[in-house]
Amino acid sequence: MNAQGRTIAIIDDDLRVLESLVNLLSSFGYSAESYKSAEQFLKSGTLSRTSCIITDVEMRQMSGLGLLQHLKNSNCTVPVIIITGKPSARSEAFYLERGAVGFFRKPVDGEALVELIGSVCV
Repeated sequence: MNAQGRTIAIIDDDLRVLESLVNLLSSFGYSAESYKSAEQFLKSGTLSRTSCIITDVEMRQMSGLGLLQHLKNSNCTVPVIIITGKPSARSEAFYLERGAVGFFRKPVDGEALVELIGSVCV
């Protein structure tokens, strides 16, 4: 399946990250929508047409991990990629064990991110 018709939700409270990732994914033909919080995304009603979620770990209210757990508890199968810019004792394995399909530290490796999205959004 090609990139057309796939909506990628990007959730981060850093507007520069949102803009950067939207531009990156758009340049590869993806439809990317940005949200400043997990709550804004969940209230938007767009989950049903979302092919993949990229979310920051550290956000003001619901964290990326909280969103991942919420989706898993709701039996949602949309792939979730976790990103973070803050040092943490939690490793990639920590997030993968909890159901994330990928983990990236900021600045995100754009090529690796697009490659992962292409493999999980089939």
